[in-house]
Amino acid sequence: MTTKNISNTVSDAIARSVHQGVSPLMTDLNLRPAQWSDRDAVAKLIYEVCLADGDATVAVTPEELENEWKSEGFLLETDAFVMQTADGRIIGYEEFFNQHEHYNLRTDGYVHPEFTGQGIGTALLRRVEARAREEIALAKPNLRVFLRSTIDNRDEASNILHKNEGYFPRRYHWRMEITLDSAPPAPIWPAGVELRPFERPAHEEIVWQAQNESFRDHWGSHDISFSEWKHGKLNREDFDPSLWMIAWDGNEIAGFSQNRYRMEIGWVSTLGVRRPWRKKGLGLALLRHSFGEFYKRGMKTIGLGVDASNPTGATRLYQKAGMHVASEFLTYEKELRPGIMENDE
Repeated sequence: MTTKNISNTVSDAIARSVHQGVSPLMTDLNLRPAQWSDRDAVAKLIYEVCLADGDATVAVTPEELENEWKSEGFLLETDAFVMQTADGRIIGYEEFFNQHEHYNLRTDGYVHPEFTGQGIGTALLRRVEARAREEIALAKPNLRVFLRSTIDNRDEASNILHKNEGYFPRRYHWRMEITLDSAPPAPIWPAGVELRPFERPAHEEIVWQAQNESFRDHWGSHDISFSEWKHGKLNREDFDPSLWMIAWDGNEIAGFSQNRYRMEIGWVSTLGVRRPWRKKGLGLALLRHSFGEFYKRGMKTIGLGVDASNPTGATRLYQKAGMHVASEFLTYEKELRPGIMENDE
């Protein structure tokens, strides 16, 4: 999910107290751990924040949020926090993820637009930083430990918040989109490459391996375990294998486009081409075939997310296919412990 941490600068009293993980907010607000019974209210909050920001497609359904809360290594009682009013309304939410090996840490946060400027975003962000600092002792002693938070770059208050809290801009990402007014061009497949249906369980592990390989040169990417991949991809309620495009060259997977529906648009969730098959037109063919499948099903608007500095030229590929930048997101980073950088972090 994409972060929208929204808040203004708050009092020095809050600044002094958050280092202990506590923020003195208005007496009628309660910062507490999230509970399973909060699922629908948190999903509604996320949707309303994203809608106010101008891009509701990056929100999540209650079912998607529940699946995320069930992710490997995520504990709701210690890794998610809500801000609640005296009458029980949830107006803020922040979650923590150990992205990789306790040194690469991530947070996502939301504050309802009716409640900005009250220190809620600051309190939540500082609370999750206190949680993140608990991971430092678990990271390898020589590694740099950092916390990342991604925001909608249009959100001036959130930019100010992160800068005031000691975060610095690290990376830009785009949500790109196309709206088709006619069927897209037919894909042109490289010689020897053909599509085959995704079959369970026969193809599960080899597609997982192909995805890990395809993304090893992407910024901040790490191999994920098979159980983590399966949970995030195949255990979803909206998983539809007929929307997965797997390109084969003989007995080897050359590339794939794993697609689904997201907030009432078609979504190219993960598109990858293994290195031996790059620069042969396979990525464009997979993308156009994905567009065509959505179009045949009556969905004319298709989106995806991409690193704006993608080293494989993905942004140029998507622009060539007719996509444009719909939203820009900025990842902020705060160093929690200096040390050696692992890979291209």
